[in-house]
Amino acid sequence: MDITPQCVVGLTWTLKDTLGDTLDVLDEPVEFLVGGNDLFDAIEQALQGHKAGDVVSLHLEPEQAFGDFDDQLLFLEPRALFPAEVEEGMTFDGAALPQGVSAGIPKQGLYTVAEIYPDHLVLDGNHPLAGIALRLSLTVRSVREATEEEIGRGTAGTGFFRVEPMAPGGRQLH
Repeated sequence: MDITPQCVVGLTWTLKDTLGDTLDVLDEPVEFLVGGNDLFDAIEQALQGHKAGDVVSLHLEPEQAFGDFDDQLLFLEPRALFPAEVEEGMTFDGAALPQGVSAGIPKQGLYTVAEIYPDHLVLDGNHPLAGIALRLSLTVRSVREATEEEIGRGTAGTGFFRVEPMAPGGRQLH
């Protein structure tokens, strides 16, 4: 079966930056709905017409993937508002940030603690891969017809590459 809109594909991949450094490897297939909300448009377009066993390699510019880095999504917040055990790399859902953080922080984002200082910390609302051009090698492991439920939901249920709008110019991977 060829990949067309409204089918489900099982994919594995290797994700690298343009310098060739490996960022992510997925060895066990994950299913995605083609024609839904699961994949970036550029990935869906590249997969069209392929079938199980095919390898698809593509280059994604930031605007085709996780967006450009947006310095408007960096927030300097009082250290005292956060738990004592907070560490760099920890993430916070925007809707669950402590009371007293900057009023301008969008609530629908995910924020990473980028830096910690004695009195402040930096929250970064950019996706960790924002601003990075990517090289993606996908292996199509399976192709099947989507169920009516998957089509109705717009997803195969993994939510792996689901992208939702965030603050100006930002995109959030879920």
